[in-house]
Amino acid sequence: MAQAFTLKDKRRVIKGFKDKLLHGFNVSVAEVEGLESHRRAVLAIAMVSNDHAYVEGALQKIINLAATHRDMILIESSVEWL
Repeated sequence: MAQAFTLKDKRRVIKGFKDKLLHGFNVSVAEVEGLESHRRAVLAIAMVSNDHAYVEGALQKIINLAATHRDMILIESSVEWL
């Protein structure tokens, strides 16, 4: 969190980002680590489809959104296929 000084600040940024993802993509989003840190958040994003190329493209767009978000700094991303 680039500008988060409190947990309230962080939660505002994360909620806004999650809302953007939920409205723009058919995904599930959860904060899975860093819940008590005002400077760190780990989000898990899940998408289900029978079209591998579509999911791959959508996940790349989500990573790009996170990387260019004005209030966040993307440190790392990874994709797991099940």
